[in-house]
Formats: sequence, C-alpha cells, structure tokens
Amino acid sequence: MAGRQAVKAYLDLVSQACRAVLIFLKDNKIPHTVENIAIRKGQHKTPEFTKLNPMQKLPVLEDNGFVLTESDAILKYLATAYNVPDHWYPKLPEKRARVDEYTAWNHANTRIHISSIFLHEGLLPLMGQPTHPEKLEKVLADLDGTLDKLENVFLKNQPFLCGDDISLADLLAVCELMQPLCSGRDILKDRPKLLSWRSRVQSALSDSFDEAHSVVYQIREKFTAKLSPCLKQATL
Repeated sequence: MAGRQAVKAYLDLVSQACRAVLIFLKDNKIPHTVENIAIRKGQHKTPEFTKLNPMQKLPVLEDNGFVLTESDAILKYLATAYNVPDHWYPKLPEKRARVDEYTAWNHANTRIHISSIFLHEGLLPLMGQPTHPEKLEKVLADLDGTLDKLENVFLKNQPFLCGDDISLADLLAVCELMQPLCSGRDILKDRPKLLSWRSRVQSALSDSFDEAHSVVYQIREKFTAKLSPCLKQATL
C-alpha cells in the first residue's frame, strides 16, 4: 500500500450503515478521513454530492479516485483490499458465503424494520409530526419475527452470527439494532441471548463502537429531554 492515500468516507453517523463503515475503518486502523454530510440539512442532495453519488445516499467511499457506494459493498471492498483479519470476510468460500447470506438478508429484514421504527418513534416526534401507533405496533411485530430468525437461524448456539469470530454480518446487524436507542427503546432487553451477543460484539470492537455510537446516545438524551414535559403532564 506504499504511496496510497488515506481513504475518504462520506458519512452521517445518524445512519446505521455509516456507523458500520466508520467502526470498520477505526477498528482495522485503515488510514482515513471523514467528510461529514448532514442528511437533516439536505447536504446529500447538493450538486457536488450528487456528482459523487447520483443516488444521493450515504455512505460513500473514495479510495484514490475509486468511488464506491452501498455499505455492504464498501465493507467487503475494504475487507478485501486492505490487510485486515480474515474473520471479517473469510477467504474460505463456505465461511464467506455465510457472511454474504446474512448481509443479503439484512437489507430486506433487519434494516427495513429498524428504519421504520426509527421513523415512527424517533424522527416523527422530534419533528413535531403526528405519529401512528397502529403502524408502529405492526412494525414492532414484524421486527419481533426478524429477531426470532436472527437468534434461531443465524446466531443459534454460536458466539457470533457466522461462527466463532466477529464478521461483517455482526457489524452490520449490531449497528442496525442500536438505532432504536435513539428514542430510548432497547429492542433486545427481553432477549438475553441476543443481549449477550451484542455484548460480545461491543467488547470485540472496543472503543470504536462507543465512538461511532456517541451520536445515538446524544439523540437519546435530546429525545428524552423533549418528551419529559409531556410525560410529566400525562401523570398529573
């Protein structure tokens, strides 16, 4: 990698996928710089950013003129192009396929339900817009089925989702499952097996986990502070 410049990551850490990319870069000590793009300010829709990514989505990675979008593709590229431990994205076809299996499933299952919860329970109240309790109830029920599969189909009796070591599957999953904490909901609180898994993932990632999720903790504090007067009024 001699002469190779640091990669540049365009991120908004409110995004689960962006946090996963940042954690991977930090944990594997890949030289990088971060360009913060605030989605809430519409910075992902500027002409400059649209030229970089016509889809107007985050994250985006720029590596010596090579531009890549989509967190799944970015993480697998970094795991392949840089000297990182094999457990992240194993070279053995069967083990790699297990990681691919989860990441393919993640987008249409874990991610879609988590994003819906964040919308109904986090974003709408913070923006002062009406919420729809019946829709939230439906999303929570759907997520419950997804968590059952995460626990019984992927994790089973293993320490991590794809075996004995942490992989990209665990990284993507844990960043998704942290998102509801923005509104104060810990969706794993009644699932001891998944709570233990999350603790193992957090321990494996060390400081990079809390650094990337500091924005989640900050949003949770603001969300709680904003709702506190309403909660006090409701108890009078």
